[in-house]
Amino acid sequence: MIDETKVQQAVKLFLEAIGEDTKREGLVDTPKRISEMCKEIFGGIDKEAAKHLHVTFKAEGNGMVLEKEIPFYSVCEHHLVPFFGKAYIAYIPDGRVVGLSKLARTVETYARRPQIQEQLTAQVADAIMDNLKPKGVMVMMEAEHLCMSMRGVNKPGTKTVTFVCRGEFEENQALQAAFFQMIR
Repeated sequence: MIDETKVQQAVKLFLEAIGEDTKREGLVDTPKRISEMCKEIFGGIDKEAAKHLHVTFKAEGNGMVLEKEIPFYSVCEHHLVPFFGKAYIAYIPDGRVVGLSKLARTVETYARRPQIQEQLTAQVADAIMDNLKPKGVMVMMEAEHLCMSMRGVNKPGTKTVTFVCRGEFEENQALQAAFFQMIR
């Protein structure tokens, strides 16, 4: 749970530390705005992402299910600046499927935490494997990290791609190739 008072105090101290006048018209309400923003962008910290995967439906004889281009926004835990992109999720049901919105909700819940992309990708794949119990899952995420775009190396537009394979996707090159063909 976000402690709004502490966030507001920290923002005020931060603004003072960088030489800003916290009484300046444009900054007077900034600590409050930032605490409100934190409730939204870090709203996944105290949420159970896997809860979205508990309601499933019988579906026999299904092949790969793919949901692609799921937008996500997260915050780099190293620099506390955003990274954002798209997630691609495929799984092979083992008699049960989940509502399609539940995959996007799972991504969103994990993304709304201070995070690194590599961990985010694995968390989504593991949640699907552990809760949906498919034959296999593959998750790919492609994102731009503002910690690379607007600071440090200053290379805007650079994309980082991560992917994780579980179950049948781990060893089956044909399944992986089918996934990559379907997301093009």
